[in-house]
Amino acid sequence: MTHHKKGPLSGVRVLEFAGLAPSPYAAMILADLGADVIRVDRPPTGDEITMDPRVNLVNRGKRSIALDLRHDSSTSVVTELIKNSDILIEGFRPGVMERLGFGPDQALAVNPKLVYGRMTGWGQDGPYKMAAGHDIAYVAVTGTLHAIGDEDPVIPLNLVGDFGGGGAFLTIGVLAALHEARMTGTGQVVDAAMVDGAASLATIIYSLLNANRWEDRRSSNLLDGGTPFYSVYRTADDKHVAVGAIEPKFFAEFVAGLGVDIPLSAQYDKAGWTDMRARFAERIVQRTQAEWVDTFEGTDACVSPVLSLKEAPTDPHVRARGTLIETDGAIQPGIAPRFPAYNLVPPPPGSSPLPGAHTREVLAELGIADIDEFIASGAGTEPDSRASTSMSTTAESRSND
Repeated sequence: MTHHKKGPLSGVRVLEFAGLAPSPYAAMILADLGADVIRVDRPPTGDEITMDPRVNLVNRGKRSIALDLRHDSSTSVVTELIKNSDILIEGFRPGVMERLGFGPDQALAVNPKLVYGRMTGWGQDGPYKMAAGHDIAYVAVTGTLHAIGDEDPVIPLNLVGDFGGGGAFLTIGVLAALHEARMTGTGQVVDAAMVDGAASLATIIYSLLNANRWEDRRSSNLLDGGTPFYSVYRTADDKHVAVGAIEPKFFAEFVAGLGVDIPLSAQYDKAGWTDMRARFAERIVQRTQAEWVDTFEGTDACVSPVLSLKEAPTDPHVRARGTLIETDGAIQPGIAPRFPAYNLVPPPPGSSPLPGAHTREVLAELGIADIDEFIASGAGTEPDSRASTSMSTTAESRSND
């Protein structure tokens, strides 16, 4: 099989079994960086959470082959795909891939150099390994959710468990294992659990806790909104600005820009924080967000507008770097991290493949003789004019995310 893209991972082949967002996100990162990602989708069953796959950004830059794994001919195709892949990514509950006949033992038997990436919420072992769960559960048991918020914990979207602790750590794991496989000729399993990754993301907070520099309660610390100079304030137009003036020299510029009479020596005097916060809030609410942005432009006061998802692409820095790209009214993040040797640009929004869009192409690369017969048998499918599927798999095989 030969299908090369531009990027530092050009020539790397990834086989992704369609699942929920964390594992597709890991595969998206690999595709963004030049890997040839072939996504094995299942024919629609009617019980999916529907979403037009063409706007599902985590599938950008991939190819899709749709297979019914109940057919022997389809399982033979998957075996050939495994033989021709460097990395396999799956996001099902423990045991599902084994029941399908493509567990680590079976896969590594046909491809000893294979890196086998497993994405689950709770991991491949432990008392919760078969329990259902979502991002909120993994963040909850690591102490992270408890630390975020004011009176009650605040959900940090599903960024900490699913995407940071899950997809990003799976990417790190499979790339590390790929390096070793190319050095030694031996592949291995990567057990990426969202609960583990979410805990790892809190390493610095646990460091501060161990050093007695972090109170184990919300809104009482330097980085959790407990200080008036690292917080969010409402503006006159009912928007917000974010303030991160931690260092004394930044605090000095912030206070000067506000025009409030607060001694710089009072910055870290906790006894005065309540009054300081009230004075900051009273001053900031007198002007609009745009007026405060103008006031602090060019300073090191660390004041930024809190932009909505639709406003964010208009920020001059975000726009200049292509951090967020807007095309025909559709927004998507650019490729990260950057590689100056390559001018990597993500596919335009709306171009993610329909399930089975590359079934014929991939089958031809594998040398399947009668592709028409293969598709006619129901072993593989192509999209039709009614095609609309989801980023979910069936309930039986869903990841415990």
